[in-house]
Order: sequence, then C-alpha cells, then structure tokens
Amino acid sequence: MRGGILQAPNSVRVEELARPPARLPVVIYVLALGTFLMGTTEFVVAGLLPEIAGDLRVSVAQAGLLITVFAVGMIVGAPLMAMLTLRLPARSTLVLALGVFAVGHVIVALGSSFPLLLAARFLTALATGAFWAVANVVATRVAGPAASSRALGVVGSGAMLANVVGVPLGAFAGQLMGWRGPFWALAALGAAAVGLIARHVRHDGDGHRGVSVRSELSALRSGRLWLALAACATTTGGVLSTYTFIAPLLTDRAGLAAGLVPLVLVGFGAGALVGFLVGGRLGDVRPYATTIMAAAATTVMLLAICLLSAYAVPTAALVALLGLFGLGANPVLIALAVRFAGTAPTLGSALTVSAFNLGTAVGSWIAGLALDSTLGAMGPAAVGTVIAALTLIPTTAIALTRRRRSAP
Repeated sequence: MRGGILQAPNSVRVEELARPPARLPVVIYVLALGTFLMGTTEFVVAGLLPEIAGDLRVSVAQAGLLITVFAVGMIVGAPLMAMLTLRLPARSTLVLALGVFAVGHVIVALGSSFPLLLAARFLTALATGAFWAVANVVATRVAGPAASSRALGVVGSGAMLANVVGVPLGAFAGQLMGWRGPFWALAALGAAAVGLIARHVRHDGDGHRGVSVRSELSALRSGRLWLALAACATTTGGVLSTYTFIAPLLTDRAGLAAGLVPLVLVGFGAGALVGFLVGGRLGDVRPYATTIMAAAATTVMLLAICLLSAYAVPTAALVALLGLFGLGANPVLIALAVRFAGTAPTLGSALTVSAFNLGTAVGSWIAGLALDSTLGAMGPAAVGTVIAALTLIPTTAIALTRRRRSAP
C-alpha cells in the first residue's frame, strides 16, 4: 500500500512530462511572425523583377541575381552566423538578426546601385539564416520534447503563410507604390518585431558561457545528423525544383490560362501551410513513420503530375496536394537534426537551413536543364520525382538506425 502511494506521484509526473501541452507558448507564434517576414523577403523579389530591372537599368535576368544571392547567403550564412553568435544569448541573437534585417531592407529601399542592392540582399540573407537557426532551437526548448515538432511546424508555417499572403501582397503593393514600397514595409515590420522578440523570448545569458566552437563542431561526427540533412536537401529539392517551373507546365502542357496560374500557386502555399501544421503534430507521435510516408507520398504526387500533366484540373489539384505532403515533413526533419546534433543544437538547426536552400538551388538548376531538354515542360516534374524518391534512402536509414539502437 505504501509502495503504491509512493509510486503514483512519480508515474503521474512522468505521464505529464510525456503528454504534449494543449497550447503552445506565445513566443512560438512571435517566432512564426519572424519567419513570415523572412519568407516574404526571400520570394517577394520574384514578383517585382520587371520593375526593379527597369528602374536600375539592368536586364530581368540580372535582376534575378537578387534571388540567387539571397539563397547563397542563406546556405553560407546560417552555419557561419551560428558560429559567430555562439556565445550570445538567444534573445540577443534574434534581436540583432532582426535589426540587421531591417537595416538591409532600408538599404535596398534607398539604393540606386545594383551592386549595392546585391550586397544588401546578401547581408539580409545572413541575418535571415541566423534568425531561423536560433528560432528553431528556441522553439524546441520552449515547447519541450513532447511538442518540439509541433512547435517547429508553427514556426515554419510563418514562411508558408508568406507564400500565401506576404508575397502576393508585396507584389500588389509594389505595383501600386513602386517596387521600393514593400521593402520599406518589411523594414518597418522587422523593427516592430524586435520589440516583440525582446519581450517574449526569455533571457538566457548564462546558457552559452561554456559553449565552444570545438564542441559545436563535434556534432558533425553524428551520422544520423547527416542523414537528416540529406533528407532536408532531397525533400525540398524535389518539391521546389518542380514548383520553380510550374508555370510553363500549367500553361504549355496543361493548357491552363496564364491568369489562373496564381490561384494554383496559392493552392500550393495553402497546402504547404496545412502540411507544416499537421506534419508537426504527427511528428511528435511518430517522427520516423511521418518522414518516410511524406517522402513516399511526395514521390507519388510528382509522378502523378508527370502522368496527368496534360489535364489542367487534376494537375492543379495535385500541385495543392504536393504542397501538403511535400513540405509536411520539414518540421520533423528539423526537430530530428536538432536532436541528433546533441550538444550543438544551434549548429544542427543552422545546417538544416543550409540543406533546404542547397537542395532548392541544385534541384532548380537541374530542373532548368531538363526544361530545355526533349522532356520540355514536363522535365522539372520528372527531375523532382527522382530527387524526392531519393529522400526514402536517408529517412529509412534513420528509422532502421533507431530500431537497432532500441533493440537491446
């Protein structure tokens, strides 16, 4: 009887620790606001390229370098800034990143030299990489192990919402008030977000004193971390290599009117938003099964797009489902990378940012070559299918490794 009385509180306490919270802390949604700004600035340029090119007297192809240099800055900047800000408290790093983000947009809004704009975009990308890496770590710590994937799903959904709301609004505002207007708006919103971060993110000044670059780099010895990063690169590369060139597929192959293409893109963004939220919830319960099933479903969706691309309605529906399944495992992969990095969660998170952008850059480059091949408009989807199928290799390997570790 006495033993039962002593054990009951412990069992209840363990059960409470394992049970995910009903509501996530407010800071998770504040961080999602930050990723919304980051996602908007990454892609809003695509809708403003003709106006920027005409104002700065460069070709549209040259203006497209503003997108390329941002991607390069994200690939290099995320791990680099994670190392440079290693001893700073998380709140200080987030505030500093948002401050640089705001300044970078002011420079773009005022600049009249194209090289200056390229430099400002690269600087903004460095800040974006730093913010994203630290925000992921803060979210996992605040939410706890039982809700880490769910929290990352909410934080990442800010970037997905940017594709549905932020980017279209930015393009519309650019047409009304000139292309510099959206950059002024993003600068103001970034400055306002500084206050929210300073208020809601807890100060952890003592938490980084014992951390060294050597201990952070020791995380690179983890084979499971590299498997998670490979999955990050292939899953995003497969989806976005197709998405980048989805317009020619819809108009030239499926015969869809050009004016309806934005609606299909909104469908993709809405699917990705739901996928992030649902994937995060599923990932807290069955992370390994979620990553494998998402990779398999994405491969099937892309293959179906290849086979049915001559029909407008099925293709449009499949694009929305591609957003739902194709990016739904991303918060789970981030959570796994942070876990596999051990004592170096910030570096693990930063490397996922680099992996996502590297996969997008390489996948889009190969898809562009396929577009000019005999495959034509269906080429990028075919490339995306192959790349997405490769995701099954690292995700299955992670699950098998977990099973071997649990066997004893």
